[in-house]
Amino acid sequence: MGGIASIGIPGLIIILVIILIIFGPRKLPEIGSAVGQTLSEFKKSTRDMMNEDEKTTKHELSPSNNKE
Repeated sequence: MGGIASIGIPGLIIILVIILIIFGPRKLPEIGSAVGQTLSEFKKSTRDMMNEDEKTTKHELSPSNNKE
């Protein structure tokens, strides 16, 4: 049970055909745009969180914070 990663190319084609039938060809550009914006926002949020974690880690490891 590999989950979504094991769908493969034929499975993706079937999913795209079903989406095309449900929404029609006129709605596909809007759906694609919305999905693209969502992925872009997700990547940006993930990148910001990683940068914040790196700053916090560097601040905690700096010599001025290691008072013994």
